[in-house]
Amino acid sequence: MASLLLPHGSSLLSPSSAAAASSSSSRHCFIFPSIRNRRKSSHRRKFFLPAAAAVLDESPVFDPSPGFQESHDVIAPLKLKLLSAVSGLNRGLAADEEDLRRAESAAKELEAVGGVVDLTKHQDKLQGQWRLIYSSAFSSRTLGGSRPGPPTGRLLPITLGQVFQRIDVLSKDFDNIVELQFGTPWPLPQLEATAILAHKFELIGTSKIKITFTKTTVKPTGSYSQLPPLEVPRLPDALRPPSNTGSGEFEVTYLDSDTRITRGDRGELRVFVIS
Repeated sequence: MASLLLPHGSSLLSPSSAAAASSSSSRHCFIFPSIRNRRKSSHRRKFFLPAAAAVLDESPVFDPSPGFQESHDVIAPLKLKLLSAVSGLNRGLAADEEDLRRAESAAKELEAVGGVVDLTKHQDKLQGQWRLIYSSAFSSRTLGGSRPGPPTGRLLPITLGQVFQRIDVLSKDFDNIVELQFGTPWPLPQLEATAILAHKFELIGTSKIKITFTKTTVKPTGSYSQLPPLEVPRLPDALRPPSNTGSGEFEVTYLDSDTRITRGDRGELRVFVIS
């Protein structure tokens, strides 16, 4: 009976060896097929599982905590609400009383959820160039807000362009950058320039910033870009009016990687986004 199970290529085996081999093979193939399959399956699992584990160990996976996710879910719609409230207001120049109230309300909601800003721990978040998208001070139609400043509109042929703040936390440089267009008599081309009001800044407490004016540089652009920049010297302290001390303070009331809200020392609300 065992000889019937011998394969054709086993003629070199002795009858007794062939019978033993055939009998063993028969037992493995026919008597215990499930054990053999399990052995193959177990071997397959041992081969693949360590490889999968190695891949998972090497791949960085961000698994935010429930608190982080909850905070993001609350803040994101409030930021969108604020941006929607100030959009279309030409940085506040076109804002009426209702627009001012809507922007103020949206800013307060975001400030409340964001909590108290501590710049002693997160001063690095100030770094970069920020674009002003709204200022409640511009609704007074003056470039100086509630401070004395040149009026905009028809009294002076000045068009206000983009306004930026460039902050370097290492050098403590704090530059206000203003793009301006000046009306010129025909047929002269329109005069365009960028005014850079350079300051140094320092922290006061945990969320307040004091800036001290150093100089103003006006760089012609557009058709007059070939002209050299003009540096406006700072007036001596004795000649400077009392209202113009050359310094100012404001509080950072909300700050993250791309949005910043500040409150000026005269109550101005300003909203910036990173550019």
